[in-house]
Amino acid sequence: MSHTLTTIAFDADDTLWHNEQYFQLTQHHFKMLLADYCEPDHLAERLLAAEKRNLSHFGYGVKGFTLSMIETAFEVSDGKVPSSVIKQIMDAGRDMLAAPVDLLPGVADTLETLAGKYKLAVITKGDLFDQERKVAQSGLGDFFDVVEIVSEKETSTYTRIFRAIGDGPEHSMMVGNSLKSDVIPALNAGAWGVYVPHELTWELEHAEEPSEQERYKKFESLGDVLSLI
Repeated sequence: MSHTLTTIAFDADDTLWHNEQYFQLTQHHFKMLLADYCEPDHLAERLLAAEKRNLSHFGYGVKGFTLSMIETAFEVSDGKVPSSVIKQIMDAGRDMLAAPVDLLPGVADTLETLAGKYKLAVITKGDLFDQERKVAQSGLGDFFDVVEIVSEKETSTYTRIFRAIGDGPEHSMMVGNSLKSDVIPALNAGAWGVYVPHELTWELEHAEEPSEQERYKKFESLGDVLSLI
């Protein structure tokens, strides 16, 4: 593989650093705030439905999540939710946007080993300002030749990016924790797709493993990618 692979791209959230844990902590707080209006399990279902419904309007990330919480709060309370609760939801969103960037184990060492040998990229979804902040605060920015923040990760996304920054999908690899967004569309574009599961993955990012595809690999940690290439 090393003779044909020239470009390696990485997802950011929950591949390079922890992210979903902040969403789950905030959602737990949200359930407490709305406890007088809705059972926790039902509230989680309503919030997930709102998030799915709002993706085409607000995109991925903390801001869309916060707006979906506010919308859900109004819905389950029949518009009776106090303004003080709305303020706490907004404060929780601001706290998420200021959360520290906590790298996953082995990330820095892996990138340092690969830098200079391959063209390295970040391909991530989410809010532009927030993702740029996290890349800057991570201390990893100098390892990457390109940072691409996109609204959606589809087959055409990987085809376009890998042609623009490297030698095309057939000479590229995408590494991430989401089968739906990172792995399957990259494989469909003709790239290698490497799945590194994270213990916390958003429900909307789940998909069936494409185990039959030759260019699909699964590793337990980012550092294990080095054994492949």
